[in-house]
Amino acid sequence: MERENLSISVIIPVYNGERFLVQAIENIQEQNYQPLEIIVVDDGSTDRTAEIAAEFQDKIHYIYQTNQGPSSARNHGIENAKGEAIAFLDVDDLWDKGVLTEFADYLVAHPQVGIVQGLIQQMQMETVPLDNDSYQFKPIFQPYQFINLGSALYRRSVFHQVGLFDPKLHDNEDTDWFIRAWENNIHKVVIPRIMLYYRKHERNITLQQQDLVHFGMLKIYKRHIDRLRSQGKDKHSPSVSWQSYCGQPPA
Repeated sequence: MERENLSISVIIPVYNGERFLVQAIENIQEQNYQPLEIIVVDDGSTDRTAEIAAEFQDKIHYIYQTNQGPSSARNHGIENAKGEAIAFLDVDDLWDKGVLTEFADYLVAHPQVGIVQGLIQQMQMETVPLDNDSYQFKPIFQPYQFINLGSALYRRSVFHQVGLFDPKLHDNEDTDWFIRAWENNIHKVVIPRIMLYYRKHERNITLQQQDLVHFGMLKIYKRHIDRLRSQGKDKHSPSVSWQSYCGQPPA
């Protein structure tokens, strides 16, 4: 008897992403995976994001919310998702070909695994384009494993155990979530192949708010320490180190 595929919901949180939205949706469609649900959560965009999303109205589920930040947008997507597995793709990033099939097959074959993650290839925009179609990206650094929500496929059940993203966090929300997954001993496996092309450009939120991001990291680690203290010594310790679980950014 032929095995049924794991149903996947892909969530694209977007704020003023008209420049990249078409390519992101088409990149997901080109995975040629079924059953697949694409959810675009528009976080209060003021550009042509809604108009562009309407061009794909028969192929995506479009959700609009007032501007509340990426954590809230992703949570909104999860709450509306129907898939057995969840994936995230930021509007300006791309996936490697065939990665959804490989990672979904891995989750089906390994029911004890909650997260399957690939490697990240960081890409840098070569020039600032004059229009929306001429930009080019080139790879920088070697592929690496680190915290990036778009580099993994997650069982839906993991979010019941770990919880959703903290809507009060507008940066480092991914680090906060991965720390909580680590604290809860969510079994994560890394497959040594590129999943995510992480594309950096002048409009990246992280690049625009680097000082805030570094300050936010201090808050994230304090939250981690506070949770450990509140749970007491009887709390079961994670089975692997934090460094092994999350990896390291490029030097």
